[in-house]
Amino acid sequence: MKLNILGCFSATPRRDTNPTAQVLEINNHLFLIDCGEGTQVELRRNKIKFARIKHIFISHLHGDHFFGLVGLISTFRLLTRETELHIHCPKGLKEVITLQMKLADSWTNYPLYFHELTSDTSELIFEDEKVEVWTIPLDHRIYTNGFLFKEKEGDRHLNMPAVIEANIDIAYYNKLKQGHDVLNNDGVLIDHKKVTTAPNPPKSYAFCSDTAYKESIVPIIKDVDVLYHESTFLEKHGHLAPKTKHSTAKEAATIAKMANAKTLILGHYSTRYDDLNEFKQEAETIFKPVKLAKDGKFFNFE
Repeated sequence: MKLNILGCFSATPRRDTNPTAQVLEINNHLFLIDCGEGTQVELRRNKIKFARIKHIFISHLHGDHFFGLVGLISTFRLLTRETELHIHCPKGLKEVITLQMKLADSWTNYPLYFHELTSDTSELIFEDEKVEVWTIPLDHRIYTNGFLFKEKEGDRHLNMPAVIEANIDIAYYNKLKQGHDVLNNDGVLIDHKKVTTAPNPPKSYAFCSDTAYKESIVPIIKDVDVLYHESTFLEKHGHLAPKTKHSTAKEAATIAKMANAKTLILGHYSTRYDDLNEFKQEAETIFKPVKLAKDGKFFNFE
């Protein structure tokens, strides 16, 4: 599981910081999460192939989380994209994007699908044989969701010395990896557990931005491998968090601790702060390990 941070600051873009956007690579999927202004430039800067993005997840309809979307959709058209594109988003975004396309007479030459969200409870919004994605209802000034990405359990691993000793034909290797017992070349039924080892533990990633402190999300993200949680404010400005429906670094750390997350990544920092290490220091008084998101930063979680 790999994570590319394209932008992780709140509100307006600046010369050296970008609003929210990130790319999650999980089990051969490449998911774009939020699409703030300048996202396609950062995709190019980070050498991420546009064609591999087939699903985009938009948390809410504040501009710093989706203003880059119509430009990216338009660029896909100019690049003569043919692959369909799915956008999972709050209700209303389809109207916004299609009006812009209509007025510019710039309809896509590829299939474009909007999957609009309205539920206030967690729901499964994407699933295939490898990955499932659930919404995480958040508490912000407008309707907002985070997203939980979960790998499904993969194939078992062949123990080749044991497989060869058991005299199993190569035609049955995939069956073994899928957890089936098979007949060997002598007609003897071989227990798959004796010639394979357990699959790699499935990974999970929770994206929570933007939100006020909300303990009710803990059961949804329980035992998550990596939690990205917004931390707009330090404690000295903590009084601003409730009124703006944002969180502090310590509140993010508290959620991570309650959820038994393995790793916490902080982001969505207010641009009023010059030293991001203060976020890490405050969060680590409650939870470890804490990592800091930074534009262009790459995380690899094996």
